[in-house]
Amino acid sequence: SLSHCLTKEHVETPYGTVHCIFTGTPKANRPAILTFHDVGLNHKSCFEPLFKHDDMQEIIRHLPICHVEAPGQHEGAKTLHTTFTYPTMDQLSEALPAVLKHFRLHSVIGLGVGAGAYILAKFALNHPDLVDGLVLLNINPNADGLIDSVANKITEWTHTLPDTIIAHLFGTEEIQNNHDLIATYRHHITTTMNQANVSQFFRSYKQRNALEVERPLPEGNIQARTLKCSTLLVVGDSSPAVEEVVDCNSKLNPTKTTLLKMADCGGLPQVDQPAKLTEALKYFIQGMGYLSSASMTRLRSRTASSSSLSSFDGSRSRAHTNELQRGRLHSHGAEEKRGRSHTDASDNISNHNVSKSTEMAC
Repeated sequence: SLSHCLTKEHVETPYGTVHCIFTGTPKANRPAILTFHDVGLNHKSCFEPLFKHDDMQEIIRHLPICHVEAPGQHEGAKTLHTTFTYPTMDQLSEALPAVLKHFRLHSVIGLGVGAGAYILAKFALNHPDLVDGLVLLNINPNADGLIDSVANKITEWTHTLPDTIIAHLFGTEEIQNNHDLIATYRHHITTTMNQANVSQFFRSYKQRNALEVERPLPEGNIQARTLKCSTLLVVGDSSPAVEEVVDCNSKLNPTKTTLLKMADCGGLPQVDQPAKLTEALKYFIQGMGYLSSASMTRLRSRTASSSSLSSFDGSRSRAHTNELQRGRLHSHGAEEKRGRSHTDASDNISNHNVSKSTEMAC
């Protein structure tokens, strides 16, 4: 259960107070999983469907979990004081070292969604020694374009904050067809969140800078600024963030990055497909050497043609080459992305060590 050793604390950082929920016991030889939610959500509405899932309990038993909520985004938060300047995305990422210090964590595996994914990626860029791995859902590595911001201005005038957030979190298809899900999240946003604080966090997200990442080329600049840790990018196939995630994949080190595009999945894979995401997380963490094969119980066996991932190499040193021995390494729609992301995993399934990023579909 989630209740073992659960502590809730407001942690002071140089950029405001963040609310943290910590479960488990820090261990010297293992990282904690550190989560960061998206705009309009808190740790509960963003991650509870995943962390309450039966299959996830195994990971929770092995690794401590630290949920971080941005200033003013926790349930029942009071309106932030008018003298408080809401932190930028970069500042929110710089608030995290204080959280690690507070809970005496040596390193973390970051699990972030949307704005939270951006914040964790930025944190990993500036503090590579503190981050062992990243699982980033719906990451947009780019700044909001001018066209976007004009469109957003008009949207802000004509739509309420909950509408704008729903459009950020979910795809058109879901908004039109999955009325229960949308009603649930609209209710979360309007009743458990402080609207004024949410709009401040959203404004910071909209004003983010582009993530400074570039794909290191074998013959090119060895000093290229990029994420140094193993990274799993996740997006639902009908998510509004598909193009941005694919673009992010094209900018990261292909030997350390895996793109997982989930079929029949909307804007929030952790809500829509928690079993599949848990399975991917288990392989990812096992690939880093933190879950032994023996502890990998109850993983669904699927046919080779449709399995999502069949095995990460267990040893840490080789995990970086991201070998996924599976029947089909080719994600839906990779053809149209080929020019942009220089990725064609199917050309070279036999040679696992090529400098290509791994793509999966499940």
